[in-house]
Amino acid sequence: MKLSQWFGLFCLMIAGYLLWQIRQLLLLLFMAIVLTTALNRLVRSLERFKLKRQSGIFLTLLTASLLTVLFFGLIVPPFIEQFQNLIIQIPRAWAKVREFGLTLQAKELEWEWFPDFLANRSPLESLQPLVPRVFQNFFSFFSNSVTAFLQILFVFAMTLMMLLNPQGYRRSALKLFPSFYRHRADEILTLSELALGNWLTGTLINCVFIGVLSGLGLWVLQIKLVLVHALMAGILNFIPNIGPAASVVFPIMIALLDEPWKIWAVLVLYFIIQNIESYWLTPIVMAKQVSLLPAVTLIAQIFFASTFGLLGLLLALPLTVVVKTWVEEAIFKDILDRWQMS
Repeated sequence: MKLSQWFGLFCLMIAGYLLWQIRQLLLLLFMAIVLTTALNRLVRSLERFKLKRQSGIFLTLLTASLLTVLFFGLIVPPFIEQFQNLIIQIPRAWAKVREFGLTLQAKELEWEWFPDFLANRSPLESLQPLVPRVFQNFFSFFSNSVTAFLQILFVFAMTLMMLLNPQGYRRSALKLFPSFYRHRADEILTLSELALGNWLTGTLINCVFIGVLSGLGLWVLQIKLVLVHALMAGILNFIPNIGPAASVVFPIMIALLDEPWKIWAVLVLYFIIQNIESYWLTPIVMAKQVSLLPAVTLIAQIFFASTFGLLGLLLALPLTVVVKTWVEEAIFKDILDRWQMS
């Protein structure tokens, strides 16, 4: 290798190291890109009605602000109240599970898998040693809260700036590619934006569908704290595989305090809803989305969660959609499909 090639390889290694050091910042930037893609799609829809872009941006931001205010004003207060009641109910549900375990032991049933700690310690007793740690880590919690607030502020600021001038930032990103590949990179960016927008629209529809249907079903079953369970089911559906399984835990605990048969009713309800969403709704709303195999989805979640933490888990699917688009276009079509044996 020539000296210039060695120097280029060294610069590439340095760039990779620096990117790894600012990986959390890059994830926040990607989150801003996802929000910009969603809002920009609405702005373009308004532009079709011969509305100027500045007016479209204003109407889009105004609508988003009003929806946010309505959400925090009408839904969040009862949600917080019901969530507090849910936290209060958890020890009662745990005590009932413990009572059930003691009953099984009294009948001399051999359930080797049943946890021994259910018969020994309550969750409140288990949490007592953690109380001093909570006070010790108060300043750490405060610091993390400030950091989270600043991160959210950064995401919204970047979203607003990119929404006002998306083409300027796009041209700046294209300069990172060699001159002979910039036109092709621009095409792949367009395909990535389309795939990301389709995925986001489909996911939002699925989350609303899951939340509404879960709320109606739990209301029919007369399960308490319906609003909390419905919102958690809709929000957690944003995380495939893990979210739907986690959303059923709290309704089951509340059903346990009411009537035992409702536990099975809740399980059947969520099973039916997930199957309707998987086999009927998803094929319809995701018809134009980049298709992801279930195994690829699970591997992507594990990889991004282990590499980037909670933020990586939340952004695992949009990251996978974009990565899949670039791999198919830049590697498969532009390199491998054109590779010929000499």
